[in-house]
Amino acid sequence: MTNIKKVSELAGVSTATVSRTLKSPDQVSEATREKVLEAVKAAGYRPNWLASSVKSGRSNTIVVLVPNLVNPFFMRIIGGIEQAAQEKGFSVLLGDTQGSPEREHEYASMVLTNRADGLIQLDHSFPFSAADADLAGDLPMVSVCERIHSEKKYPVIELDNYAASRALAHHLLGYGHKHFAAIVGQVSSQIYRERLAGIRSVLQEEQIPFEQSQITGGAYTIEAGIAGIAHLLSLPQRPTAIFCFNDDIAIGAVHAIKKAGLRVPEDISVVGFDNIKVSAFIDPPLTTVDQPAYDMGRRAVDVLVSQIRGEPLARSKEVLPFQLIERESSGPAPV
Repeated sequence: MTNIKKVSELAGVSTATVSRTLKSPDQVSEATREKVLEAVKAAGYRPNWLASSVKSGRSNTIVVLVPNLVNPFFMRIIGGIEQAAQEKGFSVLLGDTQGSPEREHEYASMVLTNRADGLIQLDHSFPFSAADADLAGDLPMVSVCERIHSEKKYPVIELDNYAASRALAHHLLGYGHKHFAAIVGQVSSQIYRERLAGIRSVLQEEQIPFEQSQITGGAYTIEAGIAGIAHLLSLPQRPTAIFCFNDDIAIGAVHAIKKAGLRVPEDISVVGFDNIKVSAFIDPPLTTVDQPAYDMGRRAVDVLVSQIRGEPLARSKEVLPFQLIERESSGPAPV
């Protein structure tokens, strides 16, 4: 097996610098980190993490709980997690929970039994069973996007969903829309409440009614978008603009609107959330909110590793910026 000395020769640094880069990359400069990582790749070097884990009492593994691996937005977050974890010398175990509490409990228990050092949760549920809740109190855990439902406040990496939804509402109001609807995701989540509150606040300011009958959905899927349109088109007043709480819902909505013989955006404008890659290539391309998903994943690892190392956190919540991406799925209200 290629040894650390070969890596140091290729990178032009000392073996101590190579070791420091692999174990604590935040302690070396970005230029040095890049040189060492390139040399590691070129040399085919595989650090003996098992030996170091025996000495440190750590597994050098983190568990990431994902409610649905099919969702492309989650895959962008995982990309950031994987890269940051690799740089810090950690392996990543993905748990595709499919919303199953039993699956969550099983994966989360790995941290309790020292098979993993910490956990990143991409859903809003507390992942430990009731029997393990007390033991889990001080374990390293970070949530991304959602806030974990728990008495203890765990660190969270999130977006300002309230402000982002207000931006979407102002965007549609600027096109003269007055008849709105929303197709939402899981109604038990903080994201649902914040995004809906953002929309309501703008419409209330403009004295535009927004009733419960104009809100439908309950899952972040294409199928939910299709079913949502069937409901909304049955209303006495057809909406001219629809907020979709993620891009998958919006893709389903656009499909169903066109299948009903209507046009997007000439008859109904549709906006989404997440800016997944395919949203720029559907017909018409989707107006949406871009979330820095990759950066969210990287920051989650930074915070989790700080917890694992017992380092104090500067703050327990980080709010990352969003960007409104205007494309052709939104336009002037029909006259």
